[in-house]
Amino acid sequence: MPLTLDCISHSSAQTQRLGVRLGELVQGGELILLDGQLGTGKTTFTQGLAQGLGIVENINSPTFTLLKEYMAQTQSGDSTGALSYRRLALYHFDLYRLDNPDEIVDLGFEDYFFSDGISVIEWAEKAASFWPEEHLNIRLKMMSETKRGLLFIANGEHYRELLRQFQKNAYVTTGS
Repeated sequence: MPLTLDCISHSSAQTQRLGVRLGELVQGGELILLDGQLGTGKTTFTQGLAQGLGIVENINSPTFTLLKEYMAQTQSGDSTGALSYRRLALYHFDLYRLDNPDEIVDLGFEDYFFSDGISVIEWAEKAASFWPEEHLNIRLKMMSETKRGLLFIANGEHYRELLRQFQKNAYVTTGS
């Protein structure tokens, strides 16, 4: 059963901060699907997610290339306090110009979705039948010129736990 979390962002900066909070929690291998009309904040959210991963590059929508890759270097500590670093890939997809979901397979994109990297897909609804059962879906909707509604839907235990941690870090209330 999916876990949902509903929140309202009052500015693009706040939408970005929500992305930062999620970016601080992902471990690699996540599939994050972003749905919403033009101008709802999908790329803004992704910019925050990249920032939370420690990516300093400018993140913009890969509308014409369909995919942009970024590398993050994450730091973690073990029980002895020793720090280790690992490189983590962020794969940022934009399916706006995708005409047929089968193109995902033809272009070899499915390999990215099942890798150790983090795949963020804008306009994910264009390939709705393609996605595996376990993923995090974020639906963004415009409520006013600056206000956005974000509905997080976690499918699968890993994503439900990720959303629980996100809720604690972002102080957001659950929808169910």
